[in-house]
Amino acid sequence: MRVLIVKVSSLGDVIHTLPAITDAKRANRDLVFDWVVEEKFTEIPAWHPAVESVIPVAIRRWRRNWIKTFINSDVGRFRKQLQNVDYDLVIDAQGLIKSGIVSRMSKGLTIGLSSRTIKEPLATIFYNKVYSVSWSEHAVDRIRELFSRIFKYEYDKSHVDYGLEFKRIGIKENEPKEKQLVFLHGTTWKTKHWPDQYWRQLGLIATEAGYKVLLPWGDESEKARATFIAGDNKAIDILPRQSLTGLAMHIARSAGVIAVDTGLGHLAAALSTPTLSLYGPTDPGLSGTFGASQIHLKSKFDCAPCMKKTCAYSGPEISGDYDGNSFPVFPACFSRQTPEIVWQKFKQLIDDSGVS
Repeated sequence: MRVLIVKVSSLGDVIHTLPAITDAKRANRDLVFDWVVEEKFTEIPAWHPAVESVIPVAIRRWRRNWIKTFINSDVGRFRKQLQNVDYDLVIDAQGLIKSGIVSRMSKGLTIGLSSRTIKEPLATIFYNKVYSVSWSEHAVDRIRELFSRIFKYEYDKSHVDYGLEFKRIGIKENEPKEKQLVFLHGTTWKTKHWPDQYWRQLGLIATEAGYKVLLPWGDESEKARATFIAGDNKAIDILPRQSLTGLAMHIARSAGVIAVDTGLGHLAAALSTPTLSLYGPTDPGLSGTFGASQIHLKSKFDCAPCMKKTCAYSGPEISGDYDGNSFPVFPACFSRQTPEIVWQKFKQLIDDSGVS
C-alpha cells in the first residue's frame, strides 16, 4: 500500500509526524510512504527508512510572488509531479487549508481530521474521510492516534520512536557523545528569546565545567547574537552556516542541548539528545519537545504563558546582572530563569541521562 503524507511545515510539526510513521510501518510492513514537505525541510523525511520519496513544495516561496509563480508554471509542475502516482491513501496530517489543497491535487482517497478537531475547519472540504482526535493530546500523540485509526492498529503510547536512521544523517547509531553542548538560541518570536546576556553567562558556566559549546545560526541577526554569546571565550565555537543534516550531526554527537522554543529543539528530541528547553510566553503542554531526556523549564511569572508575539508586560522594570552591571531583562517572564538555575537543572538532566 502506497500512502502520501501531506505535512508541509513547520519544522517542529514535520518532526512531530515521524513517530506515527514508525508505528504504522511496525504494524504493517507493506506500507510505503511518500511525503510532501516544504522545500527547506526535505532532508527530514528522507532520514526515515519508511519514506521512499520526498516531494518538495514551495508554498512559502510562492506566496511572495504569486504572479511570478504562475508565469513560471511552478504550481503546474508540482501538480504534475504529485499526480505521477496513484495513491491508495492521502493523509493530510497538518489540517490547514493549504495542506488540504495539496491533498486534493493528488490522486487518492484523502483523509484528515474532522472539523471539530482541526486547526482550520474549512480544510475538511478537501477530504473524503475524516477522524476525530482529542485536542487534549500532545501534537505527537494526535498524529499517532490518527494513523492508528486509519490503519487499524494499537500502539504503545508510553514509548515514542521517531524512527530516524542515523546512517542517513551521516553518523553511527551508537557513536560516542563528545563533551560538547549545542545552544539553540534562535527563534522566530521576539518574546521567545532568552536574554543574550544570560546566554553569554551560561556559556561561561558551561565552559568552566569543561564543556565545549557550539553556536549555530541561520541569519545575520542570529550570527550577531552568537558572536556576542561567544565573546572572547575560546571554548565556544560559532559554527559555519549548517544544513539541517549538518546541524543534526552536531546535535547527535553532543552531550546535550539547551534551547529556546524553536523547531530545532524538536530535532534534538527526535535525535534522543538530552535537551532543556526554555519557555517564557509559550506553553509546552501540547507542543513542547517530546520524548526521552527532555526538560521543559517553564516561566513562573504572573503573566506567563501569554502566547503573544509582543510582550504586554507593564510592571516595574526587572534587572539582571551581567559582568557586574545591571541590564533590563526582556521579556520579563524569563527573569526567574537565570543562567545559574538553568545550568543546575540541565546538569541534573545530563547526570540522569548517563551522559558526561
